[in-house]
Amino acid sequence: MKKKALSLLLASAMVVSLTACGGGSSNESSSSNSSATDSNASTSTDANASSDASADAASSDSGETTSNYELTELNIVVNGTLTATLDNGQAEFVEQWEKAVGEKLGHDIKLNINQIDHSGYTDAVGRLFASQDYPDAMIMSAEMFKQYAPTGLLWDMADAYANAEFQSRLTLKDINENLKDKDGHLYGFAPTYGNGCVTYVKKAWLDAVGLTVDDIKTYDDYYNMLLKFHNEDPDGNGVTGDTYGVIAAGFLLDNAEAPFINYLPEFWQGAYPSLLQDDSGVWYDGFQTQETKDALVRMHQAYVDGAVDPETLTASTKTAREKWFSNDQTGSSGAFTYWAGTWYQNLTDSLIKNGVDSELVQLPPIQEIKDTWGGYLNREAPVWVIIDDGDGDNSREQAVFDALLDTMLDGDVVETLWVYGAEDVHWSIHAEDFVTNPDDPDTRKEYHYEEGQFHLKQSPNDSNTVWKKNHLDSALLISPLTNGYVDESELMVKGNEFFTANCVDAPVSPSSETFTNESGTIATAKAKAVSSVVVDGADVDEAIATYVSEVGSIVDQCLSELNAAE
Repeated sequence: MKKKALSLLLASAMVVSLTACGGGSSNESSSSNSSATDSNASTSTDANASSDASADAASSDSGETTSNYELTELNIVVNGTLTATLDNGQAEFVEQWEKAVGEKLGHDIKLNINQIDHSGYTDAVGRLFASQDYPDAMIMSAEMFKQYAPTGLLWDMADAYANAEFQSRLTLKDINENLKDKDGHLYGFAPTYGNGCVTYVKKAWLDAVGLTVDDIKTYDDYYNMLLKFHNEDPDGNGVTGDTYGVIAAGFLLDNAEAPFINYLPEFWQGAYPSLLQDDSGVWYDGFQTQETKDALVRMHQAYVDGAVDPETLTASTKTAREKWFSNDQTGSSGAFTYWAGTWYQNLTDSLIKNGVDSELVQLPPIQEIKDTWGGYLNREAPVWVIIDDGDGDNSREQAVFDALLDTMLDGDVVETLWVYGAEDVHWSIHAEDFVTNPDDPDTRKEYHYEEGQFHLKQSPNDSNTVWKKNHLDSALLISPLTNGYVDESELMVKGNEFFTANCVDAPVSPSSETFTNESGTIATAKAKAVSSVVVDGADVDEAIATYVSEVGSIVDQCLSELNAAE
């Protein structure tokens, strides 16, 4: 695509991405739809690869926006939520996408994917944009989207969305309507709802320390469980003190990953260490509240007591996951808060693969969480955005929307590619028999499918693992598949039902000019304060006072802008 001159605001937004903490995040998303598979894979991306042909966007008699622009190459930037990586069937996914979309649009389009490591995604995108090497479209977390939406970099797709072919099949219309700004502009598109995290506990560890999930009702109950996981011998190796209660990807999630308390909700309880609104709609800084101070003190005590794995300070989502389900449970933890639904199955499968007792229980929100939030937090949905080339002509951007986003929810071939991956690579409808873990009688499992029966296949890079999904979670879609292709395991269904029964919507993310420009600076000051209290044992009031002295004036300006806009 054509390169666009940087405005002062956009340049500042890039600085945000370059300075924001990036080590502990997942857009896992989420989803999670989030947080599916970390990958450092990338394919070549040419920011100028889109066709230079130009044509005016026209309006048809029906009022639908159409474009005569012929897009010949599409360059996208994604994170680890695209599970089909270079070593896991991405080439076949791309080939089948090109064929299906080419048939729909009547001309060939080459798809180039630049896949960036999940945990460093925000920083990497900042560097990419700072070099003015823009893709046509990309994935953004909700927090990242709020930072970039005011910059002028993102294309307003409100009209394209309103006239999209998928509109007649939408079952969750409010998801994207709620993404519009007060003037009706739509700068991002969410094909799914957000999802969130629940706390998983290894049942074998509960059994080993004489507890059941029904015993865990309050924070004191939860903390007692963590202490038992550390001080007793839950992994059965005959040694006490060599295990931990819980591990997480950071004590505080970085600025790109709201809701920030996702991975340690029992410690944060009613605290929310970001800018948020009170019941009257007034914005305030949750990091300066007594609730946050109390949370930091709780985490420090857990750090000292061994209730929380000290590696939590620096662990990425990948590190935390792999340590939790490692085949050597020495140094592992009994509890792990992670994404609901699909990840209930993923975590179970990983434990099975590593020869670890795989039965997990989902912990209902403790009383302190119920009394404050009402349940686990359902995050704002991650979005796809289209880069505006700034030439005043919407033809290219409309063509990108038509090729990428409108087809993404076609209900059939292309949507199936985004949900499950490539046919006969990640899934199939042909008769098939296969076995996972054939040499291990304890984990061996046989699969048999008749001709015409939809099913997921063995993962391309691991014959002992059955494929789960590609990018979109079938249970979270705002426009479900219409071809009947559904493969949700009992655990996935159970996990999604558990989360939806125990969740509330997370606070709305802030969006103001100063916050966009300075959120990285604020995040750095927060991380410093958290580390000083939790790890170093600094006085919590002094740590918060230092935070205020460093960024208090910036925070006050953000709040002023946010409250003036309401």
